[in-house]
Amino acid sequence: MTVLVFLDPAHDDGRIVDATQPQLMATDLGATRGDGLFESLLAVDGTPRKLDAHLRRLASSAAALDLSVPDADAWRRAISTGLREFAAAEPNRTTAAVKLLATRGVEGASQATAWVQVTPVPAATLAQREAGLRVLLLERGYDSTVAQRAPWLLIGAKTLSYAVNMAAVRYAKAHGADDVIFTSSDGKVLEGPTSTVLLAHDRDGQKTLVTPQLESGILPGTSQSALFDAAQEQGWELGYGPLEPHHLYEADAVWLISSIRLLAPVVSLDGQELRTSPALTTELSDLVERFV
Repeated sequence: MTVLVFLDPAHDDGRIVDATQPQLMATDLGATRGDGLFESLLAVDGTPRKLDAHLRRLASSAAALDLSVPDADAWRRAISTGLREFAAAEPNRTTAAVKLLATRGVEGASQATAWVQVTPVPAATLAQREAGLRVLLLERGYDSTVAQRAPWLLIGAKTLSYAVNMAAVRYAKAHGADDVIFTSSDGKVLEGPTSTVLLAHDRDGQKTLVTPQLESGILPGTSQSALFDAAQEQGWELGYGPLEPHHLYEADAVWLISSIRLLAPVVSLDGQELRTSPALTTELSDLVERFV
């Protein structure tokens, strides 16, 4: 079941279309050049999670791309329409994956193409929260300072140009793994293709949660940010890298976190088993369920 709602000035609450029929022009720059952006978020019982944070990041990505997109209220109305339609078609599902997409539109036109997509959360995604992830370290091919030197590379914006990210995941699966953690050419830990890296230490009762530095050229994680806020209120200390691979091997636990999969433990890295902590995973997963 897929629900598509296009943001259309002639339809205040969005225009529902048939997802089984072609909807995008072949000359749309999102299709021909990957020129656009997106956001993915989880909806529970018809309510989108962290919507404000996702809309802020969408606006930030749009500014980086110099792309004019509908305003936040228009997105909110279209999301509500999509979730109502999804609930009517799938009344027994309590969760849904919501994707917001915008492209530069048809070549030569001045208006963006924008739509909301609502689908079930894949069962395989849910299973990874329980089973954990076997992960490979793969070099991304640039150093950790390039984002500051070359803003035109759009590092830190959530663009449609995900071919490299998906190629990395396919490479991991072809080599017996589930996912990837990217590293920079100067040896820093960055992020997953669709997730943020977290690690934890528990030393004499003081728990510390650490993530890579944003300045190293990663996408700001909405789930990571919300979890950090919740963990800090529960007495956790927070850290922001810089991280190198040896920090992952030395941690008491490592996770990948994202808006749809949520918190998934990393059980091995480049074939070497990592320490895992069911207790820490349970504690953080509870915070994710409540606040993320």
